[in-house]
Formats: sequence, C-alpha cells, structure tokens
Amino acid sequence: MKHRINKGLMILLMLFSFFVSSAMASEKEQMKEDSKKEFNAKDFIFDHILDGYEFHVTAIGDHHISIPLPVIVKSQDRGWFVFLSSKFEHGHASYEGFRIPAEGEYKGKVVEVLPDRSEVRPFDMSITRNVFTIILVAIILLSIFLWMAHCYKKEPMKAPGGFRGVMEVVVLFILDGVIKPCIGKNYARYSPYLLTVFFFILLNNLLGLIPIFPGGANVTGNIAVTFVLAVITFLFVNIFATKEYWKDIFLVPASPMWLKVPIPMMPVLEIVGVFTKPIALMIRLFANIMAGHIIAMVFMSLIFIFAYTQGTGVATGVGIFSCLFSLFMQVLEVLVAFLQAYVFTLLSSVFIGLSQIEEHHA
Repeated sequence: MKHRINKGLMILLMLFSFFVSSAMASEKEQMKEDSKKEFNAKDFIFDHILDGYEFHVTAIGDHHISIPLPVIVKSQDRGWFVFLSSKFEHGHASYEGFRIPAEGEYKGKVVEVLPDRSEVRPFDMSITRNVFTIILVAIILLSIFLWMAHCYKKEPMKAPGGFRGVMEVVVLFILDGVIKPCIGKNYARYSPYLLTVFFFILLNNLLGLIPIFPGGANVTGNIAVTFVLAVITFLFVNIFATKEYWKDIFLVPASPMWLKVPIPMMPVLEIVGVFTKPIALMIRLFANIMAGHIIAMVFMSLIFIFAYTQGTGVATGVGIFSCLFSLFMQVLEVLVAFLQAYVFTLLSSVFIGLSQIEEHHA
C-alpha cells in the first residue's frame, strides 16, 4: 500500500513538472530572444491570471501552440466582425483593422485602429477564456444533474452508488447542513439557486487549477464574475425579504430612540449594511482565489529571477524548491476551492435567512 502511495506521488510530481514546463515554455523562448532584457515578474504573473482570447499551450522555438477562441466585435462604422483570435498571431499582427496592443491603456484587449491611427475599444462580445469556461461549466453541470434526474426517475428506489452517490452526499450536506439551518422553513424556494452557485463556484475553482486546456482560466478570480454572483444574492435577499425585515432596517425597533432621532444613525448604518454584505461576498471570493493563483505564479517567477541574477546553477536549485512548493500550493488550493464555494453558499444562506424575519407576535 505504501509503495502504491509513493508511486502515485511520483507520477503526480512528474505530471505537475510537465504542466509547469509547458506553461513556462513561452517565457523561456522570450528570454532566449532577448537575454539582455530583465525578467518582468509582474507582466508574467498578470498575463497568466487575467482573461485572454486564447488558451496558450506551449511554444516550440518561435512557433506558439495555442487554442484560439472566437473574436466577436462590432466596429464603430463597419458593422460586426467574427474571426478566430489566431488572426492576431499572439498580438504580433492586426486583422481587419483590429489588433491586441501589448501595452498601454487597452493592453491585452481588442482595439479598433481608426483612419487617424487612434485606437478605440469596439463593442466586444468575444468568447474569452473566462466566457468559454463559464459556458463549459454550465454544460457540465446541466449534463450531470439531468443525468442524475433521469437515473432517479428511472430507478427511484435504488440506492445511488459511485459518482452519483458522491454527488448526492454533497447535495445533502449543503442542503441539510447549510441551507435549511440558515434559512428555515422557506429553504425550498432558495435551494436551487444556492446549490447551483455552490457547484458553479466549485467547478470553476477546480478547473482554474488545471494548467492545460480546458483549465487554466481564472474565472472566480475575476472580480466581474464575483460581482455578478454577489448581485444575484443581493437581489434574492432584498426582493424576497419580508415586511418585518424592512421594518427592522428603517425603524430599528430594538435600538433606543436617541440613536434614531434627530440623527438617524442606526437606520443609516442598517441601510449601509444592506450593500456591504454583497460587497463582502464579492471581495472574499475574488481575493482568495486571485491570491492563490498569484502565490503559485510568484514561486514560478523565482526560477527566472534567479536565472537572470545568479545564473543557471542557482536557478536550478531554486527551481526544484519552487516546483515542490508550487505543488504543495496546488494541493492546498484544492482545499481552498471547496472552502470558498462553501463559504459563499453559507454567507448567501445566512443573508437570505436574515431577510426572512417573521412578524413579531405579542
């Protein structure tokens, strides 16, 4: 048994080293082309964690291997254009008056070059890495749960096993351990949303840890995505809130009168709290996922930083340490992926439960 575990760890380490080598190959080629140029760790890190128009795989010499994605843009006066991002040749070429600048205000974004040589952002509906991953996650979740529903309909009395059994355990854990205790008797109304958001965040987190296609997109580390999730929770909390909830917000019956009149201190604080709760949801998920990716990329950057300053020998030793620590961080990030999905669902359930205050009876 111990031999099998050690063998499994060795295989995992070899696979991780392969993935790291593939992800870093493009940077190595750039270093060879311009050895006098200092390594820019900031650009290296943010190029990997920000959104993009292709999935980069590796580079062999001057040839970049990547999976292009559809670019869908609307020009100011020429209408719509649809083409693959490979037309840009990794940012080195323009196509149909559009290009991706390597620096400046619109760095990494598609811009339109006007006749006067100025650049403006077109209406951009491109399928970027994050958009592609969101669509992929939606398809995966729909496939899993529709398949599970079909199995339960076909054999309602048969105990689930295998993957279906694991999914049932997770669903019951979230439903009975989080949603029901936090919301109460009206839990069934909100369960579909809360279970969906849990699995959506979890699957995006896990896919973000895979450094090769179809993984690698930093979806939940994008504040625009967490903003939308927080807004949906905000709408659930406030649209379906009870009258007693709003009475407590504006009248604050439990606080003394001198905190409400003549200066409405407590009502103002309660109203501010209505908006700070979703902001906390947004920032918590975004910051934790983003921090995990940045830490992993920082340790990878140490290899190149020491290669420039100390030479290949020192860089090799640092590289071994960086790869091992990055592997440890990847294992830790798997735990964080589950934890952050759980925390977002838990806090959303708590906020919804707080808005379901029933009428007080004497």
